[in-house]
Amino acid sequence: MSVNNSTTANNVDPKEIEKFSAMAEQWWDLEGDFKPLHMLNPTRLRYIEQGAEGLFAKSIADIGCGGGILSESMAKKGANVIGIDMAHAALQIAKLHALETQTKVQYQKITAEDFASQHAGQFDLVTCMEMLEHVPDPASIVQACCDLLKPGGTVYFSTINKTFKAYLMMIVGAENLLKWVPKGTHEYEKFIRPSQLLTAIDSTTLNCEDLCGVEFNPLQSEFVITKNVNVNYMLRCTKAL
Repeated sequence: MSVNNSTTANNVDPKEIEKFSAMAEQWWDLEGDFKPLHMLNPTRLRYIEQGAEGLFAKSIADIGCGGGILSESMAKKGANVIGIDMAHAALQIAKLHALETQTKVQYQKITAEDFASQHAGQFDLVTCMEMLEHVPDPASIVQACCDLLKPGGTVYFSTINKTFKAYLMMIVGAENLLKWVPKGTHEYEKFIRPSQLLTAIDSTTLNCEDLCGVEFNPLQSEFVITKNVNVNYMLRCTKAL
């Protein structure tokens, strides 16, 4: 998963943008297509907050923010958040919801690479959650996230492992059987093994400090942090001083 310079300037899959734009109106429907994200958000927010030792007054860039679920929750913790995405419809929903909830968040339609070229070294934290598996060149996004960080800053990634279990859980189960998300939301070919992501991280000045799994606990009806990275997983990385 090396950086492909031919895709760096336009690391966008138009089909992915169209897919999430078509679902835009449901971003904040707690029982809609993005219900799994709403269920997951408290877990990933807690993971980010604990690793950062609090979010108050931290400058944060949320890469691939979509409709703003994570961006808005971090802003409510007192962080100064800029969310970026290339799906115009999703950003409009994010802006509208922030107005309705009186939450101070900035949103921009821009690629991660272009944003990094304009704001290099400006952020305490960068989050890139459930986004890497939707772009042609994930390693380019990893590099952009690194570039955005101040020395000593932290980036959080989450994505889906490329395993048969992930295929069964995320595509057969979540899309076809449980109907948690629309068919076609995920593509197995774009899933990313931890070893691939770590290789991309190793080519930057980031150091991986934590790798954990995320699993749904049906008894508690919530997502929990585990050591099992066979399906969903998250990483916390720090930029060298």
